[in-house]
Amino acid sequence: MPAPAGIFFQAAKFVIIRDRPSGLKLFLLLRGSVLHRILPVLAVNVAIAIAVTWTHGVLGGLKITVTPIPFTLIGLPLAIFLGFRNNSAYDRFWEGRKLWGELVLRSRNLARQCTGLIQGEGPALARNGLQDVRVRMVLRAVAFCGSLRDLLRQHPPDPQLARFLAPREFDRMQGAPNQPDYLMRQMGQDLGQCVQTGRIDACLAAGIDATLSAMTAAAASCERIKNTPIPFSYSVLLHRTAYMYCFLLPFGLVDTLEFMTPVVVAIVAYTFFGLDALGDELEEPFGMEPNDLPLDAICRAIEIDLRSALEDEDIPPPLQAVDFRLM
Repeated sequence: MPAPAGIFFQAAKFVIIRDRPSGLKLFLLLRGSVLHRILPVLAVNVAIAIAVTWTHGVLGGLKITVTPIPFTLIGLPLAIFLGFRNNSAYDRFWEGRKLWGELVLRSRNLARQCTGLIQGEGPALARNGLQDVRVRMVLRAVAFCGSLRDLLRQHPPDPQLARFLAPREFDRMQGAPNQPDYLMRQMGQDLGQCVQTGRIDACLAAGIDATLSAMTAAAASCERIKNTPIPFSYSVLLHRTAYMYCFLLPFGLVDTLEFMTPVVVAIVAYTFFGLDALGDELEEPFGMEPNDLPLDAICRAIEIDLRSALEDEDIPPPLQAVDFRLM
């Protein structure tokens, strides 16, 4: 079924989902922009520019004269380094998205392999319950992705994950220091048991083990992104330089632009402060900021796919975007 206009759920999965506004709407929209984050400092910067324009650069009876040359020399390198930092932050964001795309792919493969290669009495159906090792492994994959989401967001395990695990296993998972790793070890034990009991040939089991290893690698890579931020000193240097540049800019423009100084300062400050704030958002792609990855929606998509493979009759619908936001 086609998605509603402006909303695309299954492929893009970004938090801010909307058609590109045109004309004046592009300049007036607030939802999805970083303006709300930089508005206080931007307002202070413009207020300083207005005061400097009103006094024509006189501060305490002393005329402060700054030529535009220093701002020209500093502005270009500052813009380049801000762009470099944002590129680095976006690389982290996009790598996180690719890793979760890998989890979607591997989860589907795991469901196909478990239901098609592991032998059992009749087909692997959700109504068989967790006593069926095939059903247990497929539903555990759903819990694996949900627990990874909670780990990356530093949230306690979602109680809803108990639906996919045996009660004792869920209790042990909650006490584990790394919940996804615990669930993956349980996967390995079930797979090994299937080989020992002859429910699957060892050669075929190697393919399932490769899928489990790929899911573990994706989870570990997500943890690497989460636990290795961009060096703090680099961010602080750019942050301080951008602020000093924008707050001193009115003194360098007032003699040339006069009453237009606050307008130009507002445009330049919005650009630099906005790039700085956008880099902060993209640096941590697994959080809850408006432009972070919608891990809830991705986990729901995985749940739908895997429960469909088990022919479950109570499959939840995809998460819908609310006010153009998909969590």
